[in-house]
Amino acid sequence: MAESERRQFVKFNFFKVAPEWRFLSEQERTDGKRELSAVVDECSTHMFIRSFSMVGIRGDADFLLWQACDTLEELQDMMTSVYKTQMGRYLQQPYSYLAMTRRSQYVGEHRHEGQEGTSVRIRPGEAKYFVVYPFLKTREWYVLPSEERQRMMMTHINTGHKYPSVKINTTYSFGLDDQEFVVAFETDSPSDFVDLVMDLRATETSLYTLRDVPIFTAIRRSFDDTLDSLGG
Repeated sequence: MAESERRQFVKFNFFKVAPEWRFLSEQERTDGKRELSAVVDECSTHMFIRSFSMVGIRGDADFLLWQACDTLEELQDMMTSVYKTQMGRYLQQPYSYLAMTRRSQYVGEHRHEGQEGTSVRIRPGEAKYFVVYPFLKTREWYVLPSEERQRMMMTHINTGHKYPSVKINTTYSFGLDDQEFVVAFETDSPSDFVDLVMDLRATETSLYTLRDVPIFTAIRRSFDDTLDSLGG
């Protein structure tokens, strides 16, 4: 199978730093951040990793690592290395979502800048802001005739066309994790994203949404800057 055709595992790892970490000496915090950053840098040589800060945005998570790779073992090995670091002792993981890439059954040969569905590899953009949430549809959705679902999804997709500044990354969790999808949006305009979501609420597909929370809004930063945003 060609590399471009291999589906990836995708992980959204949310971390909260224990309050005790901020009581360490400045040198201990600096050394701990440097050690953890080295682990992430090394893992970045063989997997996709992007970091985001949520300090001051959400109270139950401080930062996010968005990862993609070809095996579950790579994800597990990285977390083992993270937890072995000095700073790893102070990291809690309040949320963690596992998914895989997959071609959308509704998009087909459709192409539109800012919309995904035609690739089985993560193709990240360069936007500053990132919004992620797990997603579940009702069971009634899946027993609708395929033509009916396709009709409603095209309305959903066409609504997204109104907001080319918002790029969607849809990943699939069926059988792997508690949710069915994890959707991740990249944008430089949070206001466009708010308007998009409001418009989507008025589409027919929203009647079949069972759950789409919690929602995480994050700011893209280098991993060193992400760690520095924690204070200390």
